Amino acid sequence: MTRLADLAELVRAPAALSVPGDVLSGAAAAGALGPRTPALAGASVLLYWAGMAANDWADRRLDAVERPERPIPSGRVRPAVALGVASGLTAAGLAVATAAGGRRAAAVALPLAATIWGYDLRAKNTATGPAVMAACRGLDVLLGASGGRVVRALPAALTVAAHTWTVTALSRREVTGADRRLPGFTLAGTALIALATPARPTPPATGRGGSSRAARLGDLVPAVLAAGYATRYGRAQARVLADPSPGRVRAAVGAGITGLPALQGALTARAGARMLGLAVAGAAPLGRRLARLISPT
Repeated sequence: MTRLADLAELVRAPAALSVPGDVLSGAAAAGALGPRTPALAGASVLLYWAGMAANDWADRRLDAVERPERPIPSGRVRPAVALGVASGLTAAGLAVATAAGGRRAAAVALPLAATIWGYDLRAKNTATGPAVMAACRGLDVLLGASGGRVVRALPAALTVAAHTWTVTALSRREVTGADRRLPGFTLAGTALIALATPARPTPPATGRGGSSRAARLGDLVPAVLAAGYATRYGRAQARVLADPSPGRVRAAVGAGITGLPALQGALTARAGARMLGLAVAGAAPLGRRLARLISPT
């Protein structure tokens, strides 16, 4: 029988800590934080796990050569079980999103699920792969925004999508290693993302005296979180730049995945939900600890 631990490895369970922040940052930006937000975040996690299981099912023959230790090629999870898990989690994610957010959430969740499966089955090994994966994350942010003013969440969605592009581009070189141009390009992208993230899309109205000072202090939160994101992920990419070996590339991809909550937290805090932003960013160190048990890549 398939063990729960093997299924957790199949779906890369700890990496799901990087997912709720998409929905929370989108909801904060759109003014849609509310009782439905946790359920939408749960739907997002289900769809993410579905994508991971579908990824391994689609790559089962390639993994038999490159990663024979993975659950399917090692014989610990049968291909039919992996496909069933992916399909069941997709259906569950769509059902939860629709029940929580109605038609507006379903209108985002359906193309999100289709894009996830499209990436796993068709786009992953093509030149469009990083862009398709970036679209998945951008749509995930908009899922959280679906109950509010979606257009206000577009900057956050584009920011998360840009980060995802850098991680996905690096992940394509986890087995072979990369030339130095790739980490140089992704590192420059990370720097631009970190610099742009703390800036508010529209300046908030502030009062005088103490309220103005409080607003200025509050604006430090997204800046600090963005700096933390850039430092950790940027350092890992700088190591690839110095030594573009497969091990260094995998470490940078892991840093990009586990470091995403810091970026999401910065975006959430930028929208005014500063304490929630700090809570979202708190998933980053937890994700790093769990990644030592189950690889997020």
